[in-house]
Parts: sequence; structure tokens; C-alpha cells
Amino acid sequence: MTKHDQATENEQNAATEQQPESQSEAAAEAEENLTSEVDERIAELELALSQAEQRAEESKDRAVRAVAEMENVRRRASQDVEKAHKFALEKFANEILTTVDNLERALAIADQEETINENFLEGIQLTHKNLLSTLNKFGIEAVGEEGEAFNPDLHQAMSMQAAEGKENNTVLAVMQKGYTLSGRLLRPAMVMVVKN
Repeated sequence: MTKHDQATENEQNAATEQQPESQSEAAAEAEENLTSEVDERIAELELALSQAEQRAEESKDRAVRAVAEMENVRRRASQDVEKAHKFALEKFANEILTTVDNLERALAIADQEETINENFLEGIQLTHKNLLSTLNKFGIEAVGEEGEAFNPDLHQAMSMQAAEGKENNTVLAVMQKGYTLSGRLLRPAMVMVVKN
């Protein structure tokens, strides 16, 4: 082998030795590029996922609020309907109470009369009783009885009078009965109150 052949062979050997080194460098570089691309893609997907989760959470929150609002509207509407049913009779009841008062006045006058037709008196009593029964069916109740404690929420004091044997601030006499409709005052009872 000549020197020239030997030099060529040495160059070929050197090139062959460098080739695996450059291939491994290229493979490492390709792997590094692939890893960075995968990392970038993972980062993009994680960002997209967090944004999607945030949108889902916001949508869930809006849905929960919408359901709560609907429930509030339904509850308020139900309460309004209930109040409307309860108190729809208020104006009518106030008008009918004058009839009750007139029947009670007629009965009071009948008690003072010496001669009165018993059938006529019985008819007034039955009419009064039936009217009060009908009012009670619809939640209208009388308030203001003699001897009960004075309550400014239910009674209107027309006068005060001393009375032996009676406690202070009790109802001595009822001049006109008061009425409530489902617990709500229609009109106060006009009363005379004990003041010793």
C-alpha cells in the first residue's frame, strides 16, 4: 500500500468515525426539536384546557344563577297569587261589615222593645248568624270583646273611664266590633278602656 492509499484509507476511516458522531448529534438535535415541539403543544393544550374549564365554570355559574332567579320569580309569583286570593275580599268585606253592624243594631233595639214579633226577631238573628258564619269561612273574624286587654293594633280607644273591680287597660265596652281578614286588620274595634 502506498502512502497515498494509506492516507485515503485514513481519511475514509476518519470520515466513517465522524459519521456516527454527526448522526448521533443529528438524532439528538431532532429529538430535542421534537421534545420542544411536544412541550409547546402540551403548553398550548393546557392553556386551551384551562380556558375551556374557565368557560365551563362561568357557564355553570350562570346556569345556577338563572335557576335561582327562576325559583325566586316563581316563589314571588306564588306569594303574590296567595296574597291576591287572601286579600281580594278586603274591599267587599269592608262593605259587608256595615250590614253586620246594622243587623247588630237591629238586634240591640229589639232587645229593648217590649213588644216585637218573635218571627221577625228570629229572622234577624238567623240572618246575622249566617252572615257571621259566611264571613268566618272566608277568614274574616271579629275582634274586640269586653274584658280583654287593650291592644292598640286591634282596638281604637274612643274614651277612657274608671271602673271599680276592673283592671287598667282592659276593654270596658265595645261600641263597634273590629274585624281581621286572614290576620290582617280590616278595621279596629271602637272600645271604651278602663282607666283607674
